[in-house]
Order: sequence, then structure tokens, then C-alpha cells
Amino acid sequence: MGTLLYVRLVGFTLGTLLMLFWMVVILGYRRQRNFERVFFFLCLALFLFYSGSLLAINAQIYYTQPSAALETFAAGLICVGLTFLPPLLFHLHIEFAEVRGLATAGRLMVVTLGLMYLPAIYFALVRVPDVLRNGHFDFGIPGNSLGRWYLLWLVIVAALGSAWEIRLAHATRVKAEALFHRLLAALLALLIVLVAMIHFIPTRLDQSAREVLGTVLALLPLAALSVLIYLVQRHNFLNIGKQKTLLYAVSTTFLALLYLALVRRISETLATVIPPEATAGILLFLLVIFIEPLQRALGKALRETAQKELDVAQRLGAEMRQEAKNGDFSRLKIFIERRAVEQLGLRSARLELTDSGPGKSNAFIDLKPLEKRAAIPFDPREFAIVQEDRRLGSLHVEPHGAGISGDTSAALEFVCEQIPAAFDLCRLIEEKLRLERKLAERERMAVLGQMAASISHNLKNPLGSIKTILQVQMESPDMPESLKAETRMVLGEVSRLSNKLGQLLQFSRPAVLGEIPGPVAVDEVIREVSAVMRPEAERQGIHLEVSARGALKVNASREAVSDIVSNLIVNAMEASGYGGRVQVCAERMDGNALIRVQDDGKGIAAELREKVMQPFFTTKTQGTGLGLAIVARRVSEAGGRIELESPIADGCGTKFSVWLPVQEETR
Repeated sequence: MGTLLYVRLVGFTLGTLLMLFWMVVILGYRRQRNFERVFFFLCLALFLFYSGSLLAINAQIYYTQPSAALETFAAGLICVGLTFLPPLLFHLHIEFAEVRGLATAGRLMVVTLGLMYLPAIYFALVRVPDVLRNGHFDFGIPGNSLGRWYLLWLVIVAALGSAWEIRLAHATRVKAEALFHRLLAALLALLIVLVAMIHFIPTRLDQSAREVLGTVLALLPLAALSVLIYLVQRHNFLNIGKQKTLLYAVSTTFLALLYLALVRRISETLATVIPPEATAGILLFLLVIFIEPLQRALGKALRETAQKELDVAQRLGAEMRQEAKNGDFSRLKIFIERRAVEQLGLRSARLELTDSGPGKSNAFIDLKPLEKRAAIPFDPREFAIVQEDRRLGSLHVEPHGAGISGDTSAALEFVCEQIPAAFDLCRLIEEKLRLERKLAERERMAVLGQMAASISHNLKNPLGSIKTILQVQMESPDMPESLKAETRMVLGEVSRLSNKLGQLLQFSRPAVLGEIPGPVAVDEVIREVSAVMRPEAERQGIHLEVSARGALKVNASREAVSDIVSNLIVNAMEASGYGGRVQVCAERMDGNALIRVQDDGKGIAAELREKVMQPFFTTKTQGTGLGLAIVARRVSEAGGRIELESPIADGCGTKFSVWLPVQEETR
């Protein structure tokens, strides 16, 4: 057997097994991307080429004159593989560029791919059947049989692919990946050179030299796909490296197949000297010598992989505890999801927790007791978060491939064991920060109260004196009518200034710590406030509607409820304007007293809705910006909540809804 034939035999055997290796890896990986699908079919096309070539060589070795049917079958495999090789190679580059964000799937891209697949249809339906019917297929240089149009098509695709690889090499920041892309660019350029030397450029090469170059050309893909195995194993290229168990299993299987093929080949070579059974027995026995070293090497690799994942999990646990010190539960949840994806090589992660109860802090986790820890349903994509036999929630993860490797699964379980401690720390820090903010707010309000009291002491008495003197002057018959009009205007301004001072005092006076609120009847307070407001509403031409259903007693002081209702009605009246309509109602809903105040004014702009309850923010020319701030403050002190809806209908109207906890009756 000649050297070239032996090289082709070994090379095509390796090529067949290598393509099988990659197809099994991709099928086991099963990532839902077009890139993996196209890569699989490219490996399938190369598998058909190598297996057909291997079949033809074996037929040449074992038979003096191979049968026409066998040669036709081998030529058919080679032709089908080569026919779909160029479009699949081009398609693979497009899909990889899209994964890397260098291309987008658009109409132009679809048209380009369609044009690239058109020649494959022509060759599959026209050219290949003609070649098989002629019965003179060139197994040494298959390009001679497919014709120059196929070779020109292959050269164009190789040139485009080489350009793409250079661009990808510049786009990546990972040195190993950049080197791989440069290697692919060089191999595709070498493919163009070899095709040109063999088929297009007139040379003095004889048939044997051209067959040598054809063999080199045929074995070029083996270099790229062999290097790709290293990148996947060492650098997690294409995110397949996380499936180490799959890689080890498939690699071991195909090494065993390769060794069995080697045993068979050596046994046949030495058949004239030693019986084939004896040669096979000796070679298989020699394999026992390598079992222990292989076992140690594989065990070491698996331990290193497991230790690496454990180190990542421990580092992630430390990062979670550090993030929990910020006291922001929502931010901690997002942090855990993001870092789990980044550190453990996942496609996505979602942390689902049991809902917080009404009125509770976001950091409070409502635990659901479990009868037994073993009762937790197991899902390889769902990892339970358990603390003291009680389930807090679960971590849902989605890997890049079909399943999660054992070491990654163990790391995720370790992370889930660390999450409850991070939650507890976050809850404690959040409670501490909340109390600190509350204390700081009370201190600020105390300072504001002192300032307001000082202002009241220094201004209210003089204002009262001014108002009294002006009222006495107004009663004097000697005062001219023109002066009386100006005096009335001054009295109005004094009254307005006095009201603003009262509002400032009202806002700066917080609830007293330790004060036992209520119960107070909401319907009574609403009727009292409405009775006071009705004359002013009638004067402004505003229709004030009041509806209070049933006796509702809430856990708040009478003064707080009065502040809430009065400020909301005043705000609604100012928004409605002359001839407007204000509706006030109270009812029981979901264990709370619901107070609604609605007007038909022009509404509140979207960009102002979050600001209207801030102190001293106002859109009115003569407002203080404290009315709604007082409402928000009193609602918060009573343990309730407030909602704003605007517009209500036809782009107009505003509705404030206040929920206050109801005082339950005791028997």
C-alpha cells in the first residue's frame, strides 16, 4: 500500500470520526440557535465526503475491481457532501457574525443566502446525477468530476469566508479566539491557492503531485475542527465548554472507536505473520496498561472542574453578602440573577420568591412550611431555596445547551444555600436603613417644627394685630370707599398669609411616637369637613357630592383623617375651577377604608405625577406646595397608602384613592 494511500486512509478515518464527534456533541448540546443547526449540517456534509472517500479507499484495498454499485454509492456520498459544503460554509459565517453582533438578519441577508443555495440545487438535481451516470468519478481529485463551475463557486465562498474571519479576528478581544479566526482565514486562503494550483493555473504538475495537493486540500477541515476542540475545552468557545461531562464522554467513546479501528488495521497488516485474533488480543491487552494513567488523568480533570465551579460558587456567595449590605432587596435579586448567568455560564436565570404580604417590606419573605425536605419537587432547571425546612422560592436557570452539567448543578445548589443568609442580611440592613431614615426625617421635621413655631410666634401675632386694626378701620364711616377697597385687599392677603403659616405648622407637626391612634369614624369626619367646605364650594360654583357608606372606623387620629380629607377636597376644588364637580366617597374594600376624592379638572401631566406630593412643589402661582405633602405624610403615619390616577376620562380629571387600615370590632 502506497504512502499516499495510507495517508488518505488514516486522514479520512480521522475525518469521519471527527465529524461524528462534532455531530454527537452538537446533538447532545442542543442549543436553540441557528448557528448550531448550520454547524451540524456542515459537519454532516463533511462526514458524507470523508465516509464516501473512506469507503472508496477500502474498496480499492479489498477488491481488485470494486463493483460499479459500490463505486457509485461512494461517489454519491462524496458528491452530496461537496455539493452542500460551500453554501453551508457561507451560512455558518453569517450565523456566527449574527451571534457576535456583526450582522443582522434582514431581507437582504435572506436573499443573499437564497442566492448562495441556488447552485446547490442545480448541482444536486443536474450535475451530480450526470456524474453518477457516467461512472467515471475521480476519487483522487473529486473537483475534476464536479467541474470548474463548482470550483469557482467554492473559491468565491472561501474568499468571502476568509474576509469574514479577518473581521471576526479584529472584533474579538479574546486572544485565543482571535488566533483561531486568523487560522481559519489562513486555511481558507490556502484552500483557494490549492484549488487554483490543481485546476486553474497551468503547471507542470503530474497526476501524482496533483493527488498529493488534493489530499492536503481534503484534510484542511481537520486542522480547524481539531483546534476548535482545544478552544472549546480550554476557553469555553461557543459556550460548549461548560458541558464538560458531554465532552469527556464523547471524546472517550471516539478514542475507543479510533483505537479499535487501529487494532483492526494492524491485525490485517500482520495477518501473514501473526493470526489476526492474536494481534487483536495483544493490542487490547496493552490497553490495560493505560487504564490507570487515564483514570488518574480523567479524575484529576474532573476534580479540577468541580473545584473551579465550587470556587466560583463561593465567590458568588461572598458577592451576594456584600451586595446585601446595601439593604436593597430588589437590587439584590437582580444582582443574583445577573451574576449567576455571568459566573456559571448560563443563558438566563430567574429568581422567584413567594409574594410579600400586604403592607410588608419588600425584603420580607412569606415562608411556606414544608412537611419534608424530600417533598420539594426536583427539576434540573429549577433549584429550591430552602431555609429550616421552609421554602422561600426557587432559582430557575436556562443553560446554553440541553442540560446542566453535574458540577454546575452542584454550584447552583451551593448558591441557593447561600441565598437565605443574604436575604436575612438584606432585610436587617433594610430595616436599619428604614429606621435611620425615619429618625432622620423626624429630626428634620423637628427642626422644621421649631422653625415654624418661631415663625408663627413672630408673625402670627403681628398679623393678628394688623387684621384687627384693619377690620376696625373698615367699620369707620369716615373711611372713603376707594380706601375701603384697598383695605379689603390687604385683609385678604393677611388672611392668605395666615393660612399659609397654618399649613406650614400642620406639615411640620409629625405624629407623636407611642401615640395610640383612633379609632375614628371616617364618615363622620368626611361629613364635618364637607359641611365646612360646602359654603366655599357654592361660592365658587362647584358641585360637591359626598357619599360615605356605613360606619368605618380606622386606626388613625381624628386630626390626621381631617387633614387628609380637607386637603384633598381643597386641592380638588382648586383643580376643578368655577362650575366644576368634586366627588367624595368612602367605603370598605379588602379590609381597608377607601377614601376617594375625584375632580373633573384638566388633570395632572405625566411628568408631574411623581412630584405633586413632594413638599413645596406646586404648579399654582400662589400655592405653598404643602397640601398634598400633608396628605402623603398623614397617610404614611397611619400605615395606609395613596394612589393617584390622572386623567380619568377624555384626558381630564384626577382621582386620589387613600387606603387606611380599619379598626376591627372586638366582641
